[in-house]
Amino acid sequence: MEGRFQNKVGIVTGGGTGIGHEAARRFVAEGGSAVLLGRRADVLLKAASAIDASGARVVTLAADVGDMSTAARAVQLATDRFGGLDLLFNNAGIFKPTPFLDHSEADFDRYLATILKGKFFMAQAAARAMQRRGGGAIVQTGSIWAERAVAATPSSAYSAANAGVHAMVRNLAVELAPFNIRINAVAPAVVETPVYASFMSPEEMKQVLPTFNSFHPIGRNGQPRDVVGAMLFLASDEASWVTGAVLPVDGGVMASR
Repeated sequence: MEGRFQNKVGIVTGGGTGIGHEAARRFVAEGGSAVLLGRRADVLLKAASAIDASGARVVTLAADVGDMSTAARAVQLATDRFGGLDLLFNNAGIFKPTPFLDHSEADFDRYLATILKGKFFMAQAAARAMQRRGGGAIVQTGSIWAERAVAATPSSAYSAANAGVHAMVRNLAVELAPFNIRINAVAPAVVETPVYASFMSPEEMKQVLPTFNSFHPIGRNGQPRDVVGAMLFLASDEASWVTGAVLPVDGGVMASR
């Protein structure tokens, strides 16, 4: 039985860990071939080997998505290795709760470069390649923090960057529809991924993350698989009449406002 993504080619940004790794794993399991893009070569190679030990259907690119040249390089790699590009899982991001009054210009710029600028120009390069294939689909990873302030996690710069991602989805849905290119986003709440290890020790993660279970009406934090199921639906032909949507995948957080 063929999968939903048989003979499709995708790029997964932030593909080495967490949501990106799970998206790439399931995309390839359903017939796709993928370029994994991320900052750390060793992490990407480990992920690629776990997804497809043969190396036939997964290739890696270690680069900064906030660098203007990265998007073109990723698309060229997908074209050279697999013949073109059909799908983009625009997932790369960073997160570190920081009070507004403590933000520096440098870390504000880093949020914009990784989350907003990176997704913008990655989508632009992907859309150009998808035009040549007669269409495609883009799935962005946004955030409920773009829609809701959470006192326990001061995140003004992160939230502002993701609000731009959500606005981009609505605008590009209209602009890209004539080219048969759909674009949607998922907006997760607390998902247990390695991103928290960037500012917490393993012991702190064990203590702190469970305190957010009750933040979600469903009663638990998310896991990468929870988000990826929605991402793959939005990327698939099952969602062929869905574009411009920002889908909360959040255990009910947005519904409980």
